[in-house]
Amino acid sequence: MAAAEFDISRGYRLNPQVALRPEPFGALAYHFGNRKLSFLKVPELVDLVRELGEHPSVEDALETLPEQRRPQFRKALASLAASDMIRPQAEAE
Repeated sequence: MAAAEFDISRGYRLNPQVALRPEPFGALAYHFGNRKLSFLKVPELVDLVRELGEHPSVEDALETLPEQRRPQFRKALASLAASDMIRPQAEAE
């Protein structure tokens, strides 16, 4: 099944099969289903990923960041969605 395109107007949340392990640089994200490992190299990205489910959309979640950094975080979130680390909120259960 092909993954849907990342849509910043939708709400996303951490996939329940993913664990975040804090590290000095940010965190390691490990997906227990597909065994993928991702490095979240910016502490603000770790916070954003943890709090995604509290926002109605990715756009809303990005409002918490300085405007000039949003494209960088949008790209990182798209990559996490492509590897199934985060999922649209309706599909996360």
